[in-house]
Amino acid sequence: MRPEISVAVPFYNEAANVEPLARRILAALGATGRGIELILVDDGSTDDTWERIQAAQRSDARVRGIRHAVNLGQSAALFSGFRASQGSVIATLDGDLQNDPADLPRMLAELDGCDMVCGVRVARVDSGLRRLSSRVARWARKLVLRVDFADSGCNLRVFKRRVLDALPAFKGVHRFIPILASCAGAVVKEMPVAHHPRAAGRSKYGVWNRVGPGILDLLMVAMLIRRQIKLDAPKPGEGPRQG
Repeated sequence: MRPEISVAVPFYNEAANVEPLARRILAALGATGRGIELILVDDGSTDDTWERIQAAQRSDARVRGIRHAVNLGQSAALFSGFRASQGSVIATLDGDLQNDPADLPRMLAELDGCDMVCGVRVARVDSGLRRLSSRVARWARKLVLRVDFADSGCNLRVFKRRVLDALPAFKGVHRFIPILASCAGAVVKEMPVAHHPRAAGRSKYGVWNRVGPGILDLLMVAMLIRRQIKLDAPKPGEGPRQG
């Protein structure tokens, strides 16, 4: 039987997080009574992340593992998960345990009235410098793209499969997924979600390794949006599109 919900999680040198995160996701979504699959993507880790993913796969048939031979980045890992997924609904979250899987059922319930639900980390536990860089990035996106989301960098999201049609595959696209979906005509909601301190592993992002690529990505997305093909809009009186 095809699963209804596919959850894609990228990992890079996050071995200690694999088992607890898989357990929490399966517990949170298992209680919904909906068929699920959990796709764990090892993005070329040099620790034993892949061995932990294989162990999780052996312990639960709902878990599937994908491995990149080399590190390709978060966007590539997510797209590997998307391409392997079977569900009509897709969910994503980070592999660092900072996103809380307990928020997923509430987000899925909101999906009845829209195409995508995005988390907003209202009590963010990152450093002051990272929070400042996120505020600057939000200002730049609003200025250049004329679209504003409170936290487009939060990877805790749920969306209908049709949204994938609006997402070009390029390095860095994970930061623009709500923007690209919205500009293509999808109905996108934001929802406050929990954010926890990092339990293990190290952050792969800093201010300086985001500034240069972020500017280039912003300019490229601006051009994409200008030439983007819109998703079919609902007819008057029909309300938000349903999957």
